[in-house]
Amino acid sequence: MPGSYLPRCCAFVIALMATTSIWDCAAADRARPHAGGLRIVGEATAFAPTVAPAQFARIRLTLSPDGNTALWFSRNRPGGAGSYDIWMSRREGARWTDSTPVSFNTPDRDFDPAFSADGRYVYFSSNRPGGVGDDDLYRVAVTAQGFGAVEHLGAAVNSAGKEFAPMLSPDGTRLLFSSDRVGGAGGQDLYVARRVDAGFAAAQRLPGSLNTAGHEFDATFLADGATVVFGRAKDFSKDRADLFVSHVRNGRYDAGERLPDTVNNREHDTYGPMLDWSTRGRFTVSTRRDGAAEMGLYLVDYALDDAAATDKSNR
Repeated sequence: MPGSYLPRCCAFVIALMATTSIWDCAAADRARPHAGGLRIVGEATAFAPTVAPAQFARIRLTLSPDGNTALWFSRNRPGGAGSYDIWMSRREGARWTDSTPVSFNTPDRDFDPAFSADGRYVYFSSNRPGGVGDDDLYRVAVTAQGFGAVEHLGAAVNSAGKEFAPMLSPDGTRLLFSSDRVGGAGGQDLYVARRVDAGFAAAQRLPGSLNTAGHEFDATFLADGATVVFGRAKDFSKDRADLFVSHVRNGRYDAGERLPDTVNNREHDTYGPMLDWSTRGRFTVSTRRDGAAEMGLYLVDYALDDAAATDKSNR
């Protein structure tokens, strides 16, 4: 998992003379509410902090379209089927219930849940038996009784490597995820697979300059179905992970711009973004704040500036 590091900030005079590397950060962005046309509204706020013990990690919150079911995963919380488990809480009136492990967890790694926009499925990652690689992508139907049978997403999506953080686009036509498969730009890269009938066509790397020799992972589409918020770290073992935003122009994604400190944390990792299907002007993130010992779940309100309108014609 991503580590932490002391951030490197480039001097102002150097920033005037040359383009800043995507790995570096200008000191001025501490107070900057914008990033690449994405405007962050206010500060990140904690999601229902009492639904799970704070001493255990809570990562990648996904909310159902009706806003009444919340899922996330923990990599170190006991009481589930394994060490990595997906947990669930239900809204009852104005409060959220205590969280419980979902029925489709296994003794292996189950993580990165994501509701579909219509609420019919939960997509997730797992290294359970029966896959084609290390961590593969799956989905499970949401039923009146809870959850149905788990489906492997197949070899057109999965590889011999590690696939993380699946997310189906708002219109249901594209699956966004990350993978370290052979043929990428570096470590984890962002891929998209188009829906074909009941399955998916072969996954392709997102075109453009977004993917680098480092790691691009944990991505979500925003409400326009084109803008992408994603995690980036140069080296998981020693570098901090931050969230970036990238826009598509003429069918190609730009290199991305770091989100401001109202979202990111200069002392700890920030990742696991996911569009909130119940309030599409909001996305969720995971990070550590206010001296917390482990990662928690946060809500971020946003707006896309008119000037940042994306080109949807070539998606």
